[in-house]
Amino acid sequence: MEKYPGKKNTAVFISGRGSNLKSLIKHSKKKNSLIKIRLVISNNPDAEGLKYASRSKIKIYGNINKSNFENNSLKLLEKYNIDLICLAGFMKILSGNFIKKFSKPILNIHPSLLPKYKGLNTHERAINNKDRFAGASIHKVTEKLDSGKVILQKKVKILKTDNIRSLEKKVLKIEHEIYPKAIDKFLTNL
Repeated sequence: MEKYPGKKNTAVFISGRGSNLKSLIKHSKKKNSLIKIRLVISNNPDAEGLKYASRSKIKIYGNINKSNFENNSLKLLEKYNIDLICLAGFMKILSGNFIKKFSKPILNIHPSLLPKYKGLNTHERAINNKDRFAGASIHKVTEKLDSGKVILQKKVKILKTDNIRSLEKKVLKIEHEIYPKAIDKFLTNL
């Protein structure tokens, strides 16, 4: 496979609408970007983000056999000479075996100020606990859920008028802003 000079061959894993994927594709097309998105893999064949990636002329794989998802994904990552995986709304936990076999960096975006609220329902938990701030974190993926080294975080104020939906919208907006910055920061410090 052809290598893109100065840019890391990147795969993005998604499960849904792909709003962070759109942000990453837009960033990857900038001249000074450090990534070239070579493929998008989804565990959901109906993921809206696959259509966007396809329109952006990026190889997509959404019909990967569920029972063999990780092995088939590893074959694709090798075929496309992938240097970096970015999880962007990927709602499946990758096994320790997958992480070891890939052996290159995997980054994830999480909608909380880690180490707070690992896992799901982060906005609901923040509101129920009457937190003053919520936010997003980009971290390195390890075998322990949402526990890898945080690369970048940004917080937003939780207003008394906020509900789960309004907080989700605010956090999503900063996710789109900080994920590309975190990738560049991470790759610059490798």
